[in-house]
Amino acid sequence: MYPELFRIFNLPINTYGVFLALAFLCAILVAVRLAARDGLPREKIYDLCLWMLLSSLIGSKLLMMFTEPEYRDHPSQLLSLDFLRSGGVFYGGLIGAVVAGYFLMRRYQLPWWKTADACAPGIAIGNFFGRQGCFAAGCCWGKPTSLPWGVKFTELGHEVTGVPTDSYLHPTQLYESFAMLLVFFFLWWLHKHRRFNGQVILAYALLYSAIRFAIEFLRDDPRGDLFGLTTLTHLSTSQLISVVVGISALVLLIVRWRRTPAVAQGAADLAAKPVRA
Repeated sequence: MYPELFRIFNLPINTYGVFLALAFLCAILVAVRLAARDGLPREKIYDLCLWMLLSSLIGSKLLMMFTEPEYRDHPSQLLSLDFLRSGGVFYGGLIGAVVAGYFLMRRYQLPWWKTADACAPGIAIGNFFGRQGCFAAGCCWGKPTSLPWGVKFTELGHEVTGVPTDSYLHPTQLYESFAMLLVFFFLWWLHKHRRFNGQVILAYALLYSAIRFAIEFLRDDPRGDLFGLTTLTHLSTSQLISVVVGISALVLLIVRWRRTPAVAQGAADLAAKPVRA
């Protein structure tokens, strides 16, 4: 609800940008720490995170370009200050980071599942800080509510994001923020107790997609229509992506979970097998 922190020579320092920078910084520090715990090289993880950061920014802008009619139908708006300052669409950033991460991990010869597991808790804590920034800016607002924790945004927030100021709204930004904080603590614990590589990142994908799918029902900000699918299915773009991500994560979790005992038993049998001289 405070979109602007202060000004330096009439240059506004936006709260959203500060929280976004904090989100990226915490995500990188968490990923490097967990990767080091798994014996992965710190230098390569730092490089990987920085490239994934850049890819996420590009991906978030690209998806926003496809979903927002204002930018899709008027390409000149892609160079506007509003487009450059906006955070973009999170799922676009996530997809961009995953695609870039896949190719970079192959180049750096890093194990995909183990490296992704180290990154997962960092992504969750990044979600926490990022949505705090959304709340401060007034974007990603919810539907009107009479619940006691409904919030009314300021006129400055309306000027920056267009958030309504005539009624109390669901603080959907805080719903997602605090939900992802709980997910972060769970993933941090799971990283130490996981049964197989890939369990942490797949758990993140499953939990985030479920949380995002549910919260979208309470969102009321305009989010565009991806190729007309929103009108056809009555689901938002993020809900459609959540369905794909959630089902894919669940299937992979089941497959890898079932393979783990067989792999472990096979290794045990091999270790117990006598060696002939």
